[in-house]
Amino acid sequence: MGSMASYPIRVFGDPVLKRPARDVTDIDGTFAKLVDAMFTTMYDAPGVGLAAPQVGVQQRFFVYDIGDDPQVLINPEIVESDGEWTYEEGCLSIPGLTVEIVRPKLVTVHGVDLDGNPMVLQGDELLGRVFLHEIDHLDGVLMLDRLDSNTRKAALREWRARDLALDTRRAADHAL
Repeated sequence: MGSMASYPIRVFGDPVLKRPARDVTDIDGTFAKLVDAMFTTMYDAPGVGLAAPQVGVQQRFFVYDIGDDPQVLINPEIVESDGEWTYEEGCLSIPGLTVEIVRPKLVTVHGVDLDGNPMVLQGDELLGRVFLHEIDHLDGVLMLDRLDSNTRKAALREWRARDLALDTRRAADHAL
């Protein structure tokens, strides 16, 4: 896995992030290479989950690793959710920003693995949140869309200010 090139991660404002992804229809060698490259991209970022649209691929799958073992979930669907859990969430497509988001505490998802075998997975707390966050990406939904309008405006102001400060520092680093 380590030798694959990583992809650039698309960031907030890129229209690809707002488009729902299409079902994966061909699980072949080319697809497996794409999955490997996505793992490399996720680890390089570093992150715990990465959905295909975040690297510009309009297909319904994501990779994740919360420390157990790396997994890919293809054509996932949420079939059940329960409870409520508030957590500071971040996103590789909105770098540097974390916001408190309320999501279900326990989630059950259906999908298929890299061999095309049906899977039923249950995740609570962090794993459940990864499932929900990445499936949102597959539906063209960003974590900012989960916020009320005032919180969203404040989060975007904070993110843009931080981004501007980074740009200014980068420009200063390259000044002669």
